[in-house]
Amino acid sequence: MGKSKTKKAKFERVGECLYRYQSNGNYYAKVRHEGKLIWKSLKTDDRSQAKRKLADLRTKLSRIDSSAGKTTLENLCREYLSTLSQSPKTLEGKEAIVDRIVSDWPIPERAECQVKNVRPADVAKWLASYSFGPASYNAYLWFIRGAFDFAVLNRLIAENPARDIKAKKRDNPIRLTPTFEQFQKIVADIRGQKRNARSIQSGDLVEFMGLAGIGNAEAKNLTWGDIDFKEGKITFFRQKTREGFRAPLFPQLRGLVTTMRKRCRPKPGDKVFKTKDAKKALAAACERLEYPHFDHRSLRRMFVTRALQQGVDVKTVSLWQGHKDGGRLILSTYSHVLSEHSDRMAKLMKIDP
Repeated sequence: MGKSKTKKAKFERVGECLYRYQSNGNYYAKVRHEGKLIWKSLKTDDRSQAKRKLADLRTKLSRIDSSAGKTTLENLCREYLSTLSQSPKTLEGKEAIVDRIVSDWPIPERAECQVKNVRPADVAKWLASYSFGPASYNAYLWFIRGAFDFAVLNRLIAENPARDIKAKKRDNPIRLTPTFEQFQKIVADIRGQKRNARSIQSGDLVEFMGLAGIGNAEAKNLTWGDIDFKEGKITFFRQKTREGFRAPLFPQLRGLVTTMRKRCRPKPGDKVFKTKDAKKALAAACERLEYPHFDHRSLRRMFVTRALQQGVDVKTVSLWQGHKDGGRLILSTYSHVLSEHSDRMAKLMKIDP
């Protein structure tokens, strides 16, 4: 019997760096990048589409530094983490994310895989392996997306595999906010605890945060040199953004600060508050007064709400908070307060008899 003869399929050159596989009509790219010859299927039998994909491939290759092509996912994440300049608590949380990437990445070689081999599906599987809420999901997504953006910037990869994965929408939280009258009673209650040696310091801190409209981190870092009594300004330092901003020494605040300064006669470099926070004092006062559990952030919300109700414009309130968004965050967070204010102002628009 004669031997059966089979014809080997051949590649036909149809253009510069473009080849067609005769047996099925699919197109392939044959390009040289930094001295290395690369064959890649373009996964199409349409010539026009093949040309577009070839152009895209060349563009992607031009963005990649092949000498750094063996960088692992773990090394990328740790290098990216080392470039971040945030608060110790925030960095601690991101270190925990890196540890989860190293231990739980959903492919056989785990985080030892090369960055260039990571697919969008790998990122999606890793995120789906955890049963946490929207806030944690988004924190993990934003970190891994940031790491891959860092890889693109440094020409390790051409595209971010986490780019098109959508963040989860967070539910609108219930934000507890005291009225100004409740705030005053809380301060009085804290100061009235004579058996507590820290009652004066805790009362000062709570009252200051409520009257200045700032958070615990800004108050904790404040020194007496940051308070300019002559110009009526206070310089605060935002922990999250690592930037300083100036706010007025409000008339409602000046009396408290003046009394505190007379009491301790400080030097410019001394911290204004010796106590780091007033969580326990605030929680105990709310319990004694049978109020909801207001926290440090509730005091800032009370300040902003009261300012808007008093008719202070959104942009000014935003500047007092150290925001640089022109008031967008205030508008989205306190829309209910602005709506109430608008209704009250609308009643003034009438024709006098």
